[in-house]
Amino acid sequence: MCLIAFAIDAAPGVPLLVAANRDEYWARPTAALHRWALDDGTPVIAGRDLRDGGTWLGLGPRGRIAWLTNVRQPAAEHRGRSRGELVSRWLQSDTDSTGFVEALDPAAYAGFNLVVGDLHRGEWAWIGNRRPDAPHAEQAPERHWRAIGPGVHTLSNATLNTPWPKARRLAKALGDALDSRDEQAMPLTGALIDTTPAADAELPRTGVPDTVERVLSSPFVRWPDQAYGTRCSTLLRLGADGELRIDEWTHDGAAATPALSAQAHRQERVRVT
Repeated sequence: MCLIAFAIDAAPGVPLLVAANRDEYWARPTAALHRWALDDGTPVIAGRDLRDGGTWLGLGPRGRIAWLTNVRQPAAEHRGRSRGELVSRWLQSDTDSTGFVEALDPAAYAGFNLVVGDLHRGEWAWIGNRRPDAPHAEQAPERHWRAIGPGVHTLSNATLNTPWPKARRLAKALGDALDSRDEQAMPLTGALIDTTPAADAELPRTGVPDTVERVLSSPFVRWPDQAYGTRCSTLLRLGADGELRIDEWTHDGAAATPALSAQAHRQERVRVT
């Protein structure tokens, strides 16, 4: 994932609402949202990276849920383990977030943000390996962890709740959807396919050229010169009755205008018990 807004116990009757876009190279093989099993047999509901086998957002047994973003690093690409395995590891484990982070080798992965949740216990945490105050600076990887409380939160390619323009835009749309009691209202779905870049004065400064910052600053990314962009959009809702619904739309990189089309839509429902 590259942009996520999520609300935890932020409105009556909606314990969890998530809106997210995953950006990736178009050539990277990917399976859309479906039910499958991890290597140890753990059943999950998630999309799947077919190159390395992990995922970016998924639901496992016992109310385990997680999602992941990369930290933008202008230096040479890290050649460690796939960050997508972090989500898989959380879904198949039964430890709490403290035990999970203690067992984590932060140097094994390029920069990441991982949000983990236990829907049964109502516990949420952010885990990363870059300093929250300077995620893009050169640094030795270290473990970082913090609990996440109720409210609307965002995650992109910096750290938790960094107020990048596209994160603020999606968070506002998420809040408006909660206020209207319509989690698939046009303001929210429209925000996921918004291609408007940030104003130059508001561009993030992560160490890449401004031309790159500008391309990556919109909620929905299109970068045809690099065959890169938003590959899928996801809405996830947990209701007070315990039903969790995940809607995913796969995007066509050749499309002139992004859309959440019925032909590219997948939905999974499960009761969290």
